[in-house]
Amino acid sequence: MFFLSPDVHAQKEIPLYNGQVPNSKPDTVTEKKLGDGNGGYHYTNVHQPTLTYFPADADKANGTAVIICPGGGYSGLSFTHEGIQVAQLFQKMGVAAFVLKYRLPSNGSMVDKSIGPLQDAQRAIQMVKANAQNWSVDSSRVGILGFSAGGHLASTAGTHFNHSSIDNAKNISLRPAFMILGYPVISFADSLTHWSSRNNLIGKNASKEVVIKFSNELQVTSETPPAFIFHAGNDETVKVENSILFYQALHKNGVRAELIIYPAGGHGFGLTNPTTTSKWIDECQKWMMSNGWLNKSSSKK
Repeated sequence: MFFLSPDVHAQKEIPLYNGQVPNSKPDTVTEKKLGDGNGGYHYTNVHQPTLTYFPADADKANGTAVIICPGGGYSGLSFTHEGIQVAQLFQKMGVAAFVLKYRLPSNGSMVDKSIGPLQDAQRAIQMVKANAQNWSVDSSRVGILGFSAGGHLASTAGTHFNHSSIDNAKNISLRPAFMILGYPVISFADSLTHWSSRNNLIGKNASKEVVIKFSNELQVTSETPPAFIFHAGNDETVKVENSILFYQALHKNGVRAELIIYPAGGHGFGLTNPTTTSKWIDECQKWMMSNGWLNKSSSKK
C-alpha cells in the first residue's frame, strides 16, 4: 500500500503503483505528451499511471474528493481540457481533486488490455481512501468523474466495484460515493457504442459476454452510486442514448440520478458548452450540495 506524508502539495504527480504495474509486460513504445493546440496537452501510450493531486482550498475544504478520468477514446487522454481545468474548479468548491493518468489499452504492454484502465481507476479509489487522513478527505465521500471514454471508465468503476481487479488485501471499498459523467460512452452494444473506444478496450472480435460485461447500462444495481450526467443531444461521436439508457437503468433500480441534455454542443466540449450560457459545473455543484457532499464532513478517515 502506498501512503504519503501530510505535506503533499498542489499539482503533485504521484505514481499509482510501487514497483511493477499489475497486468503489464515489457513494451518498447514510449509515452508521449503532446500539445493540444489550445495551450494544454494530452497523453498517448500511457504505461506508467499517476494521480495528480489538487488539494481543496483550505478555507472551503469539506472532505469530499473526486477522481477525474479524462477522455480520449481509450487511445489518448485530454489531460488539460478534461482534467486539470476541471480539477481547479472542484478545488474552489472545497473538493480535493485527483486527475488520473490511466493506462491506455494495449496488447503490447498489457496481458489483458480490457481491465488495464479499470485496474487504475480502482487503484486510484483505493489510494485516495487509504490516504484519506493525510489528504483531509472523508473516505466515504470519494467520487469519480469521467468524460467520453473516461466516462465509460468512471461508470465501469461505479458498476464493477464488487469485483476487485487489483490486490486489495485490506478490503478497502472500491465503490465510489458518486459518479459525474460527461457525454459518456456507456454501452458497447452495436447500435449505441463508440466503436473506437470499444475496439481499443476489448478488441474487434470480443465475445458477446465481454460486450455485455462492459455495457454499463446492463450492470446497474440498487448498489450503484448516485450519478450526475450531462450530454448534448446532437453529439455525433457518442450518441446521447448512452446517457439516457444509463439514467433509465439507474432510475429503474432506485438510484438517485440527474440528467441534463443540452439541445446542442456536440462532443468533447469540456467545461463550456459553446451553444448555451448554462454551465454543467454549476448544476453539478447544486446537485452535490443537495446530496450533502459540499457540507463539511466531521469524518476524514
